[in-house]
Amino acid sequence: MTNDDVRVMLVDDSAVIRGLIARMIEGEPGVRVVASVGNGQMAIDRLKSEVVDVIILDIEMPVMDGLTAIPLLLKVKPDVKIIMASTLTEKNADISLRALQAGATDYVPKPTSTREISGGDDFKRDLLEKIRQLGLIGRRPAVTADGAAAQSRRPAPERVAKPLYDKPIQLRSKPASGPRPRILAVGSSTGGPQALFQLFKDVRPDINMPVVVTQHMPATFTTILAGHISKSSGWPCAEAADGMVLRPGQIYVAPGNYHMTIERSGTDMVIRTNQDPPENFCRPAVDPMLRSVAAVYGNAVLAVILTGMGHDGREGGRTVVDAGGTVIAQDEATSVVWGMPGAVATAGLCEAVLPLNDLGPHIMNRLRAGAA
Repeated sequence: MTNDDVRVMLVDDSAVIRGLIARMIEGEPGVRVVASVGNGQMAIDRLKSEVVDVIILDIEMPVMDGLTAIPLLLKVKPDVKIIMASTLTEKNADISLRALQAGATDYVPKPTSTREISGGDDFKRDLLEKIRQLGLIGRRPAVTADGAAAQSRRPAPERVAKPLYDKPIQLRSKPASGPRPRILAVGSSTGGPQALFQLFKDVRPDINMPVVVTQHMPATFTTILAGHISKSSGWPCAEAADGMVLRPGQIYVAPGNYHMTIERSGTDMVIRTNQDPPENFCRPAVDPMLRSVAAVYGNAVLAVILTGMGHDGREGGRTVVDAGGTVIAQDEATSVVWGMPGAVATAGLCEAVLPLNDLGPHIMNRLRAGAA
């Protein structure tokens, strides 16, 4: 093991599952399993003596379950990244979202059989990408909108990773005038649920326009996410379904495993869902949503790209800008992963790149002013 390796702890009451995931990880460069334990209490005890970057944490375990363990693990090591591993049940989806609110960083749907884990290429790719990205967060200096390195709020890292994007942020000039936006389109991934909860506490339903959200999530999870958004913000929020007519003051969340697009039907704007091939390895993906809203709303689109891995939303954001619409993004310092927002920011597509707590007030001020 080298100092550059991401160090992983596996926490699952099944020794078989831990062994399969360990063998999967150990075969990859730059990632090492440094601990493997059977419950939350054992994880806490081991974290006190072991250097760990990322914890893969099961939900249901004897002695101490994953949800109970999260705040105690973070008390031992506040900057450790916790990935919840849960099967796709309604109960586990709800627990996973509560885990994110309690301080977990991300989640990964756990296959229901050892055969799926050992032979599941999608599971392996997803898990390894999350481990690598999250394990490097504390080593990478953040960049502000003026291109300067931001002062890190974390302890000085023992190793420094290369910047995620070498290009500086390039902001577009705000137009002197333009139409008031008629739709708000939001894209997010890793860290997205927490960011969405905050955004919709600050952006209120009286903006009098529909809101469409694509969050990278599997089926079942998106249903629960819609309920959590509604409960935390007071917005009416529902998982989108094919044929739904967009209504002002309502949030529509793309359903897991389906792309969500918008099309015109007479005088109405209607949601369409499809299972076209994944884009950017994702379904739902942000790009198809943004392309569709740009096609039907033109220059009256306001798009927001929140925290997330990869670059989904960049090409769709380019389509929005080419149609005369506006794109804004979350800044690196407040993003869990500055992949998606960094991609649009460094591509010169954003009018503003702001901390999460400033995004909502910025949107409200822009809409009150009546210009895009």
